[in-house]
Amino acid sequence: MIGASKSVRIAQTLESEIRTGMINRGDALASENALVKRFSVSRSTVRKSLEMLSSKGLIITKSGIGSFVTFGGITIDDQAGWTLALSSSDVQLSTRVLRLERERMDLPGTEIPLGSDCLVIDRLRYLNNTGTGVSLERSRVPWRDVLEDVLQGGLKDGSLNTTLQMHGLMVASGAEWAGVVPALTADDAALMGRKAGEAMLRLRRLTRSEDRSIIEYVESILDPDLFGLHMEF
Repeated sequence: MIGASKSVRIAQTLESEIRTGMINRGDALASENALVKRFSVSRSTVRKSLEMLSSKGLIITKSGIGSFVTFGGITIDDQAGWTLALSSSDVQLSTRVLRLERERMDLPGTEIPLGSDCLVIDRLRYLNNTGTGVSLERSRVPWRDVLEDVLQGGLKDGSLNTTLQMHGLMVASGAEWAGVVPALTADDAALMGRKAGEAMLRLRRLTRSEDRSIIEYVESILDPDLFGLHMEF
């Protein structure tokens, strides 16, 4: 493009390589240092280009730090879904679906319009030997007509991630926020078979497709003795 800035031209070059298959989905881009040398530009120019690609959902930029959910010290691959990761753990868990329905609701903190229809999935993961809940997940998926059969057939292999992929909803980018639930409410404690007032880990996750539309918003309450955050610098 005539008159385009260096960062725009670099972003266009990398986007073309991604879309034409020169860089396959899941492959890592060259490092910032390598891109600086390749295009003979500053690091700030390269970072602007990467931000453009990230805004289009073509890459996920972690700015030098990766943040991952862990279970029993083992990193959970969010792209593969928790079901597969947890099933490979030494800790034996089962999952119970508490809610699977279509409901009109508000999701504050997201750009989803108030009162939008969502596919609502609430799930409890619990220890087989004690029945104690270790995670309570409340997923909200903006409604699409392709999800109608999920209400009748349930989740494929018990996995929401797999179910969404079967319906063409592929995650391209996302964000996660971790915090603390200082005191478990009586209702949530009853669901999890735990004592009210226990401190728990709280994780919120928002995923998007390539066109930046929201695929899923999920809030999870997790046992801090089993779940945590693993960070790589």
